[in-house]
Amino acid sequence: MTRHGLAPPSLKRDGRALRAPAVVGSIGLAGAGLLLLRDPHTPGSYGLCPFNALTGLYCPGCGGTRAAYDLLHFDVAAAISSNVFAVVLIATLLVAYLRWIPARMRAENARMIVLPARVSMLVLTALFVFTIVRNTPAGAWLAP
Repeated sequence: MTRHGLAPPSLKRDGRALRAPAVVGSIGLAGAGLLLLRDPHTPGSYGLCPFNALTGLYCPGCGGTRAAYDLLHFDVAAAISSNVFAVVLIATLLVAYLRWIPARMRAENARMIVLPARVSMLVLTALFVFTIVRNTPAGAWLAP
């Protein structure tokens, strides 16, 4: 409240600004809950990676579920061992989400992440290189 007894316009909303973050947060919590109930380290617990099943190669996401599970259990070393790219992605998304909430309170149309085209291309290139390297003998340490 201000001196005049009125809420600032950005805080006067009826909660519409926080609907999207609430939905995204709920989906994230549901996924975390599922991981807490079912250990992805058990073979076949979440099915097979179709790319790996067809090619015998690791896709960029292989090990990502195990990495998320390990992070939920505060085992960062095991998470990095499962999929270092997923660990960086999860950390980035968590920071972006936490920054998104106050941004939405200031502007109802604020987005969680907006990447310039150059950054998007850099991320996609890094993902491509990561996928190639983790499937070579020299990058075997990146395999899940």
